[in-house]
Amino acid sequence: HLLQVTMREKLTLWALFCLALVLLPSPTASVAVMSVDLGSEWMKIAIVKPGVPMEIVLNKESRRKTPVAVCLKENERLFGDSALGVVSCCCCYFLWVFCTCFGCKISSDLNYDSDPSFVIAMQYSPEELLGMVLNYSSGLAQDFAEQPIKDAVITIPAFFNQAERRAVLQAAQMAGLKVLQLINDNTAVALNYGVFRRKDINSTAQNVMFYDMGSGSTTATIVTYQTVKTKEAGTQPQLQIRGVGFDRTLGGFEMELRLRDYLAKIFNEQKKSKKDVRENMRAMAKLLKEAQRVKTVLSANAEHMAQIEGLMDDIDFKAKVNRAEFEALCTDLFDRVPGPVEQALAASEMSLDEIEQVILVGGATRVPRVQEVLLKAVRKEELGKNINADEAAAMGAVYQAAALSKAFKVKPFIVRDAAVFPIQVEFSRETEEEDGVKGIKHNKRILFQRMAPYPQRKVITFNRYTDDFIFHINYGDLNPFVVGFFFGMFGSQNLTTVKLSGVGNSFKKHSDAESKGIKAHFNMDESGVLLLDRVSSSGSNLCAIILIKQVEKEAEKSDEGKTNGVKEDEKEADKKPKPQKKSKISVDIGVELEVNDVPDPSPEDIENPHPIFFVRLQDLTDRDLEKQEREKTLNNLEAFLFETQDKLYQDEYLAVVTEEEKEEISGKLSAASTWMDDEGYTAGTKELKEKLSELKKLCKAMFFRVEERKKWPDRLAALDSMLNHSTIFLKSAKMLPEDNQIFTDVELKTLERVINETMDWKNETVAEQEKLSPTEKPVLLSKDIEAKLSLLDREVNYLLNKAKFAKPKPKPKPKDKNSTSTESNKTSSTDSEKVVPPKDETVEEAKPAEEPPTEENKKETETEQKVEEETEGTGNYTPVMHLDTH
Repeated sequence: HLLQVTMREKLTLWALFCLALVLLPSPTASVAVMSVDLGSEWMKIAIVKPGVPMEIVLNKESRRKTPVAVCLKENERLFGDSALGVVSCCCCYFLWVFCTCFGCKISSDLNYDSDPSFVIAMQYSPEELLGMVLNYSSGLAQDFAEQPIKDAVITIPAFFNQAERRAVLQAAQMAGLKVLQLINDNTAVALNYGVFRRKDINSTAQNVMFYDMGSGSTTATIVTYQTVKTKEAGTQPQLQIRGVGFDRTLGGFEMELRLRDYLAKIFNEQKKSKKDVRENMRAMAKLLKEAQRVKTVLSANAEHMAQIEGLMDDIDFKAKVNRAEFEALCTDLFDRVPGPVEQALAASEMSLDEIEQVILVGGATRVPRVQEVLLKAVRKEELGKNINADEAAAMGAVYQAAALSKAFKVKPFIVRDAAVFPIQVEFSRETEEEDGVKGIKHNKRILFQRMAPYPQRKVITFNRYTDDFIFHINYGDLNPFVVGFFFGMFGSQNLTTVKLSGVGNSFKKHSDAESKGIKAHFNMDESGVLLLDRVSSSGSNLCAIILIKQVEKEAEKSDEGKTNGVKEDEKEADKKPKPQKKSKISVDIGVELEVNDVPDPSPEDIENPHPIFFVRLQDLTDRDLEKQEREKTLNNLEAFLFETQDKLYQDEYLAVVTEEEKEEISGKLSAASTWMDDEGYTAGTKELKEKLSELKKLCKAMFFRVEERKKWPDRLAALDSMLNHSTIFLKSAKMLPEDNQIFTDVELKTLERVINETMDWKNETVAEQEKLSPTEKPVLLSKDIEAKLSLLDREVNYLLNKAKFAKPKPKPKPKDKNSTSTESNKTSSTDSEKVVPPKDETVEEAKPAEEPPTEENKKETETEQKVEEETEGTGNYTPVMHLDTH
């Protein structure tokens, strides 16, 4: 079935996807893949499935983006717009999942210190909260794709460190997603831009800067596009990340917070209430929502009116805000706009003159003042706006997901990402000075430079260790681009402590070997996560290779003189020592890792049910499903009560129920309505289902009678039409000349019998139904009418198909004029030379006769047709087999 779907959708894929995204057969149950563009305020989801190349997923509100929000309220959990709708009207355990939650501190500007809901929400780890969001996004994608999806590419900020990247992977694992890759959001944007401009990329390097200001952060990225030659696929386009600069707290959300506080100040100055609005959480949530709206409007208008009904204590709020006031609130933020550009240029060692274009990405770049400051900083005539600022990252990531999936084939586009933070290895060893005094020497070796491309493998060799030792994996110098309070957000600068065991034993075991040192093999994978693959003790051993050469038998006496000289030379050569060959020795060393930034959960914590991870999340999921099931049952019961009570006053229902039956139904419905008001809204799902089932059973007979009476007119009209057409068809078939008849007597009689039986059944059943009262159980059933229609239709279609594929019977061949006798003997030979030609078994298309047939020809043709008809009538045909086989 999967193969059939694949082949059916191929043409659609080719027509829609000019980038040559072509579906390949896959043995898996699901071939769809997804991407999640995980922003600090919004997330965008995209999918690729057979027949649907790169499409943004619509959420339950039919929106193309969803707030990254979770609301934990009592025993329920809300996501996205539902969470935002609740937080502004009631106290709930709410947390907006910021990217800054992972392994670092949350900005004090968020004013969450006095928020008890934040403290309660933090009973769940940031990984668990993000796992909830990813699980919710997976559900949206699966509903949209109408099939299971487990493979995903997730975007993350380029400035995420190792702890934050591992946290996202853990959250995705909790959500049941298989992460094909974590891709930096700036890289995903660059990929989306390059994929749709493949034809413009050539061997000449083109440098483009993407300036991405989102809700929570800002990133500037310099990308080089050009074609390169590969062994596998020939010349292909490539993007290479050359430089990255960022500001982790510069974004639209900080502007909205300042505008919110400004509106709160205006409300307090209006003195309509003695209370301070800033102490009311619900009112501040309303002000934040209004600030977000006003900020968006001020991007296109010079001024706008902010207004909220019932902001606090039923007091309405109204105030005019102009763009100049808004810009004054954010002056220091606008001053920070050029910072990421300068960092990116420094990291890439490039100048602004080498940058061909600066392209805007992210919703906050729509603020006019941001564009003015940026345009001045990059010294360009204009800023590029030829990319979808909101969805470019999601679309680039889903293209990468399709490229990594085995179910799809895409045109190659090489991506060379770069590590933002340098990583180095540090170790210490004892030294002995000339005067015999021992000391400790600290060493540092750069493992990955800043902007080093990845995925990439590295090997570091420790040459002077003969016993167990320890080394450390840490970040390099972060001062040039992580300054001030950013260090508090960054987390630990020490990554991992590596303890090696078995080093001394390996040297003792191979004491005669020449040591090549202790080699540590590192790998920075496609997600930018650093892994220590293995540590081994390597060396070489000298082994003498002895070549034994057998002496050939003596040659024949006649050839002795010719071969003696050669054999003597060979013997001399055998006596000379052969060169020695080195054999490599490699022994794996025991490794114990001590993670210093954010400890990873143990394999048992992830693979087995554990209270911290799966049990807690599964418990929340089960409660969500139970809540949804109860709400659905409650809505169904309420709808049934309302609709049925209304139906009891409609003529079509009154006609089919007796007075006693109506009173019984009406009484039970009234009792159920009273129960709903008293107990129903607190009743459990099981009790609600039982009540609904009881009422449906009570009204089943009434609904059945009404539905049957509704169906009768159309069904009977269809049956009359079929009987009419079938009768006409039968008459036409019987009127065919015998020489053109293609149906047998049995077939025609079978159709005639079915028509007559159907006609009799219809007349008898309708007459019997007319004798019954509308309140009685009907004998004329719509399913019976449909069965009669189906039987008659099948019988006629069988004959129509036979007529469609029937070939005309051959006409007798005309006599050859040359074979007749002379005209003098013609009359006397006619009666004595009548010949009936043998019947040809192969039926050929009849050709027009060259001359009109004689009486003799007509008789011969009639004889042949009679024989054929008798032959057809002698078969083993029965009506039952006839119905079963066509």
